[in-house]
Amino acid sequence: MSRNFDPSRDRVAVVTGGNRGIGKEIARQLGAQGIVVIMTSRDEEKGRQAVQDLHAEGHRAALHVLDIDQADEAERLMAFVRTEYGRLDVLVNNAGVILDQGISILDVEERLIRATFETNFFGALRLTQAAIPLMKQHDYGRIVNISSGLGAFEIMDGSLDPGFKLGGVSSAYRMSKTMLNAMTCLVSQEVAGTGIKVNAVCPGRVRTDMGGADAPLSVAEGADTAVWLATLDDAGPSGGYFRERRRIAW
Repeated sequence: MSRNFDPSRDRVAVVTGGNRGIGKEIARQLGAQGIVVIMTSRDEEKGRQAVQDLHAEGHRAALHVLDIDQADEAERLMAFVRTEYGRLDVLVNNAGVILDQGISILDVEERLIRATFETNFFGALRLTQAAIPLMKQHDYGRIVNISSGLGAFEIMDGSLDPGFKLGGVSSAYRMSKTMLNAMTCLVSQEVAGTGIKVNAVCPGRVRTDMGGADAPLSVAEGADTAVWLATLDDAGPSGGYFRERRRIAW
């Protein structure tokens, strides 16, 4: 355990996929609030560089190499957190992939759907299941699932804008986020009254590798709502879906 960590006072967050993009910025903003941040990354070298970047700004951060697709990795991560810090206060399920960008649901291969769900849904589910017992020990927890507006039924059924013809493209990615949204609702109901809050967030289209260089939002803007949800006070919402700190339709 770090000598500058006090488990009776300090809070601990895990941010998956924290080595770049929105994940790294969420970790940075949480670190700026004094929270100890464990950043996960599949790539150890990139993860270590991200941690060094946070250290250079004076934030407390650590790396845990994690392949979210592997079933036993969630428990291994929580064992590390329990041993090194003795508590977990925040989990940001940020790690995600889009493997079928622009491909119609009529053409997408089953292997791409399975691979997408493994990361975007099952990985987040396993981490959530593993994290909640540790959160319950301190009657406090904030779980934030990084979703996407493309997974909302409001867009899928065309009711938001009848002229919006996105159709069934990138369907594996979009369906995985719909499942993540459903998980958010169900887990929130299961932990009601425990001090744990569970919410989903659409960060919007952000200038990252996934969002593209022409996206309208900076990473700081894209991370803002997730950080807000990760640090909610006791009166804050649970079981909601948010963009720009406002509730949006599922």
